[in-house]
Amino acid sequence: MPDAPVRLTSLDAFRGFTIAAMVLVNNPGDWGNLHAQLAHAKWHGWTFTECIFPFFLFIGGVAMTLSLGRLAAAGADKPRLLVKLAKRAALIFLIGFLLNLVPRFDFEHVRIPGVLQRIALCTLLAAPIVVYLGWRAQLAVIALLLSLYAVLMLWVPVPGIGAGVLEPGQDFGAWVDRLLLDGHLWVQSKTWDPEGLVSTLPALCSQLLGVLAGRVLAAQLPRSEQTAWTLCAGLVFLALGSTLDALLMPINKSLWTVSYCLWMNGWALLAFGLFYWLLDANPHAAVRARAAAWARPFVIYGMNALFIFAFSGFVAKMLGFIKLAQPDGSQLSLGRVLYAPLKALPLGAANTSLLYAILFNACMFAIAYAMWRKRWFVKV
Repeated sequence: MPDAPVRLTSLDAFRGFTIAAMVLVNNPGDWGNLHAQLAHAKWHGWTFTECIFPFFLFIGGVAMTLSLGRLAAAGADKPRLLVKLAKRAALIFLIGFLLNLVPRFDFEHVRIPGVLQRIALCTLLAAPIVVYLGWRAQLAVIALLLSLYAVLMLWVPVPGIGAGVLEPGQDFGAWVDRLLLDGHLWVQSKTWDPEGLVSTLPALCSQLLGVLAGRVLAAQLPRSEQTAWTLCAGLVFLALGSTLDALLMPINKSLWTVSYCLWMNGWALLAFGLFYWLLDANPHAAVRARAAAWARPFVIYGMNALFIFAFSGFVAKMLGFIKLAQPDGSQLSLGRVLYAPLKALPLGAANTSLLYAILFNACMFAIAYAMWRKRWFVKV
């Protein structure tokens, strides 16, 4: 693997776009009034919201190739690289776990899985694959893991239920989660978790597919060809995901089915390919300059994505936890108090909820912008 650019503007912008989307969908004014594309599918199927988490894992995979893979290929001490990545994964896991503890610190019932916890596990598991294996072996690992997951979910019987039942709480992954993490699962379901242990296998594949995309960017090819390969691969993965959705396993984010993994990787390749062409690969400097201007807010967001994700989650919890006394003697959460003036606007319930999410996002961007101006970049 030849030397690759340590930092791509397009990757920062794509990361910033993804964190902005995550903050938007995670912080509506009213969870009961959402535009359809800003809510998760009830079970099978997908919306725009389903794209966000796979995009993060894809981005993480690309970044691993352009940093970890490049260092390993240049002769760096591989065990030392793995130790460094293990420490980073442990810290990310701890941050996610602490967010689950806040604000009640109920260790007896705290949820152990979570978004950051899954990112940490995928990073930990992907590191040796990136460091020690070539692209053919990496592709073989992806095929093996997806095949294993399909076998577990479709053909291994769940006690008292049977095999291949892909309904909430009845699948093989949910059974394993209850067996190992009972009492520490997603509070809204209690019997299964959308970031469970078994479904981390295909989630890892989402990250490894990003690793392979990063290898295309690190190859000695003209950037126009790199863009073409990225976009064509995106179309291929969309076709594969759609086919498997019909023939094998339906697209389902909570189960991270094989079809979901491939389908969302297709969208990630297409979206990143567009960012890459506009910001890094376009041969016309004037076009790149104009694209960089409109993408600057995303780049700013992307430079502190992990901090913004964790901080926005903490703020959202505090807005629900802090109670303010009302004139009638009742108590109302700080979030509800802030939302009340917006509800008086003649916008409709879903639009008002969206406006609150946009304003919340604007506040987070203001923090990211201030950090960017001061060159404060939080890294783990």
